[in-house]
Amino acid sequence: MVIVNLVGVGSFSRLFFVGLGALLISTVTASVAGIYLGSASSILELLPGLMVLLPPLLNMRGCISGVLASRLSSSMHLGEFEVSFARDSLLGENIRASLVSTIVVAAVLGVFADIMSRLVGIGSLDFIDFMNISVVSGVLSGLVVMAITLIVAVLSYRYRIDLDMVGAPTVTTSGDLVTLPILIGSALIITALDPLLKNVLFGAIILLLVGLAIYLWKVTDQVRTISRETIPLLIPLAFMGIVAGTMYTTDLDRFVTFAALLILITPFVGGCGSIGGILCSRLATGMHMGSIATDVVPKKDVMPYFFTSYGYAAVLFPLLGLMAHSAALLLGLSSPGLLEIVCISAGSGFILISMVNIIAYATAAMSFRYGLDPDNFGIPVITSTIDFLGAVILISVVSLVL
Repeated sequence: MVIVNLVGVGSFSRLFFVGLGALLISTVTASVAGIYLGSASSILELLPGLMVLLPPLLNMRGCISGVLASRLSSSMHLGEFEVSFARDSLLGENIRASLVSTIVVAAVLGVFADIMSRLVGIGSLDFIDFMNISVVSGVLSGLVVMAITLIVAVLSYRYRIDLDMVGAPTVTTSGDLVTLPILIGSALIITALDPLLKNVLFGAIILLLVGLAIYLWKVTDQVRTISRETIPLLIPLAFMGIVAGTMYTTDLDRFVTFAALLILITPFVGGCGSIGGILCSRLATGMHMGSIATDVVPKKDVMPYFFTSYGYAAVLFPLLGLMAHSAALLLGLSSPGLLEIVCISAGSGFILISMVNIIAYATAAMSFRYGLDPDNFGIPVITSTIDFLGAVILISVVSLVL
């Protein structure tokens, strides 16, 4: 079954409202994760190193499963998709490649988090703690989000729903909801373990990484190809997420003082990631199908995609500010005020989405022109850029408004 061209089924407005509906549902759901983060401010003050890990772990869930969804969507449009989990099937190979990326990147994040925490003087966790927490929480949340991604992909295929429009919001939201409590729960359990058990867990992680290296040496060409394209890209992008987490940590006092800002972080970053993910996925599909040119300067055929992102932003970001303020009041937490937080959310969001439009197109076009799969590059680059630039812009706008 081939899912027809982006402009072949229904009208542009229908696609817009399908995406908007997915974004609104994901925004409301992601706000639950934001509320959880706001209510966990005392844990973050006790273990500030967790805030260093939080943005990149959330981002990697969106990156890896978002890439999986984007690749599957392109295969649907090209008529190559089938519901088969056999070892050599498209689904089977993509699942294994995603699992390999999940484990490797989680370990790298543990190393980066420890280095950055030492550099800025955040001393709540040591190297073994960072590695254990990052890998355990990363793998557990990755498995859950990957399963959700596959369910959405299969349902989209069977009910002829454009996966480009629903994949990114679903993956981003499920990543937020799943990763945050798993990270905090894993941290509380692992930091309370006997030192001997911590060392045993760390040893098991090292053995797992050695086993993965051997596996990649012997694995089939397709899994090796996907891993070779994605892992070298994800590692520097993971470092960008670590820098973003460090920025939030160094400004943690302001976010704890106004807990509504802490509530805003997760749905704000997730909402930007969802909009960027939809854009990247649609651009990649259009380039695969030859309906979008890959010139250095975007042509008119790309403008509707950019306008769609702004349309989503106009609805989403004021709503996020309203929801963060309301949630803070309901929980008895502090807020800088309704007008202030709506201005912070909307202003930061529009600035960020303007950058996302440019970076998403440039990444997709460049990768396609050089014979690489834009499905493997667009979403990781965008979501990691959103982590870093989102932290810079959000903190800057908060400083200006407050």
